[in-house]
Amino acid sequence: MDFDILEYEKKYWNMGCKYVAGADEAGRGPLAGPVYAAAVILKPGTVIEGLTDSKKLSEKKRDYYFDVIKETALCYSIASVDEKTIDEINILNATYLAFRKAVEGLSIKPEIALIDGNRMGDLPCEKELIIKGDQKSLSIAAASVLAKVSRDRHMDMLDEIYPQYGFKKHKAYGTKAHYEALQKYGASDVHRKSFRLFK
Repeated sequence: MDFDILEYEKKYWNMGCKYVAGADEAGRGPLAGPVYAAAVILKPGTVIEGLTDSKKLSEKKRDYYFDVIKETALCYSIASVDEKTIDEINILNATYLAFRKAVEGLSIKPEIALIDGNRMGDLPCEKELIIKGDQKSLSIAAASVLAKVSRDRHMDMLDEIYPQYGFKKHKAYGTKAHYEALQKYGASDVHRKSFRLFK
């Protein structure tokens, strides 16, 4: 690896900040279900070998790290904003809200939050935005796994209620099969009505 995935954490740890949170979201793009966000504070010096952006990990690896992160983190928080709120306030604001709920849900107030991306609404602490942060910060990578696994499991549960859409397979992203199911069955109660659901 040609960079230190703890570089950002070390910067703040060396400045005397003990509580550095990483935060990331999952589910901004899908056509149905909630958007999730997670925030994680790792103990200074924590190393989790092989952990990176959740999208680069297999489902099996994500499930493994999901448990490891929960066991090793100083604290963590997982939050979601449902599809009805997404429709009311739009997906960008709903994502900001999910981030804020996740950070506010931490049992320890962070001194700084490292956020994946280049835009963020108000948070109850200082923040640093990091583009591709889930590949550059271990705390953000940990948050990305917690958010992704939590949302995927929620979509698996919704698949049992709405089996005709195939949520378990595509997690409500706009796949060909998903659009075909929407054409055949129409939108369900958990679809985001503010999204373009029909091609």
